Amino acid sequence: METNNSVSKLFILLSIGLLVNALLVHTLVSYDKKAILINGKRRILISGSIHYPRSTPQMWEDLIQKAKDGGLDVIDTYVFWNIHEPSPGNYNFEGRYDLVRFIKAVQKQGLYVHLRIGPYICAEWNFGGFPVWLKYVPGISFRTDNEPFKAAMRGFTQKIVEMMKRENLFESQGGPIILSQIENEYGPEGKVFGAAGEAYINWAASMAVELDTGVPWVMCKEEDAPDPVINTCNGFYCDGFAPNKPYKPTLWTEAWSGWFTEFGGPLNHRPVEDLAFAVARFIQKGGSFFNYYMYHGGTNFGRTAGGPFITTSYDYDAPIDEYGLIREPKYGHLTELHRAIKQCEQALVSSDPTITILGSSQQAYVFSTENGNCAAFLSNSDSKSAARVMFNNLHYDLPPWSMSILPDCRSVVFNTAIVGTQTSGNQMLPTNSELLSWETYDEDISSLEDNPTTTAVGLLEQINITRDSSDYLWYITSVDIGPSPSLLRGGQKPTLTVQSRGHALHVFINGQLSGSVYGTREAMRCRFTGPANLNAGMNRIALLSIAVGLPNNGIHFETWETGILGPVLLRGLDTGNRDLSWQKWTYKVGLKGEAMNLVSATGISSVEWVKGALFAQPQKPLTWYKAYFDVPNGDEPLALDMRSMGKGQVWINGESIGRYWTAYAAGSCGLCSYSGTYRPPKCQLGCGEPTQRWYHVPRSWLKPTQNLLVIFEEVGGDASKISLVRRITGKTI
Repeated sequence: METNNSVSKLFILLSIGLLVNALLVHTLVSYDKKAILINGKRRILISGSIHYPRSTPQMWEDLIQKAKDGGLDVIDTYVFWNIHEPSPGNYNFEGRYDLVRFIKAVQKQGLYVHLRIGPYICAEWNFGGFPVWLKYVPGISFRTDNEPFKAAMRGFTQKIVEMMKRENLFESQGGPIILSQIENEYGPEGKVFGAAGEAYINWAASMAVELDTGVPWVMCKEEDAPDPVINTCNGFYCDGFAPNKPYKPTLWTEAWSGWFTEFGGPLNHRPVEDLAFAVARFIQKGGSFFNYYMYHGGTNFGRTAGGPFITTSYDYDAPIDEYGLIREPKYGHLTELHRAIKQCEQALVSSDPTITILGSSQQAYVFSTENGNCAAFLSNSDSKSAARVMFNNLHYDLPPWSMSILPDCRSVVFNTAIVGTQTSGNQMLPTNSELLSWETYDEDISSLEDNPTTTAVGLLEQINITRDSSDYLWYITSVDIGPSPSLLRGGQKPTLTVQSRGHALHVFINGQLSGSVYGTREAMRCRFTGPANLNAGMNRIALLSIAVGLPNNGIHFETWETGILGPVLLRGLDTGNRDLSWQKWTYKVGLKGEAMNLVSATGISSVEWVKGALFAQPQKPLTWYKAYFDVPNGDEPLALDMRSMGKGQVWINGESIGRYWTAYAAGSCGLCSYSGTYRPPKCQLGCGEPTQRWYHVPRSWLKPTQNLLVIFEEVGGDASKISLVRRITGKTI
């Protein structure tokens, strides 16, 4: 009996072991040359990027449901290192930063996840997703074969992977994560770094694979991605892309649905016909996974926008707009495309195409299987002329720049250029909520030298002082002109010239604003030249340097300098020109209002606010405003109309809506035109209008009554004309 019991126990243990092993094999995600395999089955996977910190947890379920209804299989998101580890070893995964909650929300809807850990992400995000403290790790050099950097990168990547494993979120554990990404768009940088870049990318791949997630890893825009990591494509078009090994599938991690905007630039629009054609060509050429970047762009709340000069809106002309509303016809037309592709799935993943030339710019790709499945893609790459072609003894009309999809090799179920979905224009309309009890507080610049951050001889780099704790840094110095104004040459005012590598600059002389200058994304340096209204005796020059987000890409962007780095020159004095660059300077980080926490209900009570000042006098620079409002009726998304203001930041109930800037869009706007080559069409909108007029106000941040609105305005504006508006889906056009 004892022997029989032992045998029985051994049999049970072996059975359990075999069962566990079978389950692990069953849930293992793998790949071959055709596709990603889930549970041993090849899949055509349709994905869309939704970034959890660019929306609110209250929006996530609806966004994911709309993505599912739109035919998506996968939700793609970056992981944002700087919001999760704001200081070394101190982590934040709360609220909008609750990555686990977001992934579980995707899982609840039955979709998969592509987790792009990076941890460098670019993404038009502040500092490319790196925490600023990383810049100050001794001996560090970003994104190369550098031990301090690799140690920090390994630590954060392990942190995220271990968190996912604890929650059983990888597909190998029964969770939704089927792919992970290490690094991001490293190819161009790697070529510059040479041997050090090659060593780094090999290390990054090895480090990731050793974390044993049970799902494949990818590297986008990295031709040299080492096995078993899959190299993938990003771009407007990826039908010419092939992986670096014949046994890897063809994946497109970023199919750009539009483009980001920058303050002072136009709005970029990508017609859905062009996007659908690009996707269909990719599938026709053997692609099996594509991801829309973005499917929902969202909002760069707070000071998260990088670049610099990237707008607070990250709408991206995506199928779901910044506010979470469906954008037609983009959403509906792509949904029809996805349905057509899915009808062809079995033929696509089971066979290689037979290619037939139908005309000078027309082709047929036919996928046929042994069990009789047949799907065809008929393309016309002529951007101007339609074509009538013969295929399978039938005539087909192909519009210019289009693809027809035939899931049975006979009937056209979709053509990329024929949009059946009606256009609906999402609109901003007034609400029944008024902004009441406006009061102002002038930023006090008379006592800037009190409690300075530091003093030094010469000009110091801005981020080294602020550590990005504020957009603002004061540079303050004094100039002794002498006992008499006659010392000014010829009775003319001298000229002050300031060279800055900051993104904006306000110049104050003896407490009065003398002028402002601004850089652009293409030319970040700016130069102020203007008359200096100096008095006899001692004069104070205070320069407010402003960063509009930190750089998010480029070789060694951790070394890029910001702020007033000189020279600072006074010209036209009787005593000659004077270089102020090497005088003693006092530095003050941030604004007094920031230090007093005026953005919160607690902080506003700490100062004397002036009532009724909006209508008493022209509005001055460096002014704080506050007002209250009740939640408007309905459930539509809300926004602030800030067109009457200049430049600054805005908060509601202590939450930062983001930076605002009424910078008018320059550029060449007009009708979309196709180049006939694989370049995006030129479609720019909004020239002569503010790049961004409306700023998203999440309803989940609001109380029923007495919501506190606080604004800091740098240059002056008319706050009385600010209004709360609602975003609605407009009538069909």
